[in-house]
Amino acid sequence: MFIPLKDENPTLRFPIITIVLISINCLVFIYQAVSPQGLEYFVLKFGIIPYEITHWHLDINVPRIFWPLSLLTGMFLHGSLFHLLGNMLYLWIFGNNVEDFLGPVRFTFFYLSCGIAASLVQVAFSPNSQVPMIGASGAIAGLLGAYLVLFPSARVKTLVFLFFYITVISVPAWIILGIWFALQLANVGMGGGVAWFAHIGGFLTGMALIMTRLKKRRKYHYYVYW
Repeated sequence: MFIPLKDENPTLRFPIITIVLISINCLVFIYQAVSPQGLEYFVLKFGIIPYEITHWHLDINVPRIFWPLSLLTGMFLHGSLFHLLGNMLYLWIFGNNVEDFLGPVRFTFFYLSCGIAASLVQVAFSPNSQVPMIGASGAIAGLLGAYLVLFPSARVKTLVFLFFYITVISVPAWIILGIWFALQLANVGMGGGVAWFAHIGGFLTGMALIMTRLKKRRKYHYYVYW
């Protein structure tokens, strides 16, 4: 088992959007936790339900948000404190460098686009599921894919558990992210209440979008310096 703790990859800009996203996720979770309506109400009202998207209707007792908007609201809900903290850790470690590369405005659209694409991939593979999907994992998976493309050699301090042996090592990002992606592929079909296809879809979307951005940058510089 491994847990990334910090990357050794400094940024030039203050990661304002990354901090805003973390703050929003944390505030939403706190509101969920203290609300008398309870977590289940928010999940049913604002979560992403594949069946509703593929069939355009759903019969439940809780009034639903208009389903296209659930693709946005669902990515800011979390089912537990552990779920939230794990996602926010990855968002902080890998998001700030991607934001540094893209800039705050493009980063915002990139993050939301990866989250929506990740959810739609999960919907495509489970079109009849009536289990709500929540969490920032799909969007954050997109950041991991982008980080792999942009900074494969960046070192990441990682907490490693090997039975009773615990240590912190510094390894290249491509190893950490490669293992993470391999685990998502290996767990497809295993269930466990995790939207594995959303993770895979978000990761591949992030890679594709950032590679498109890199090609545009190279084309721009080609014409400027030719």
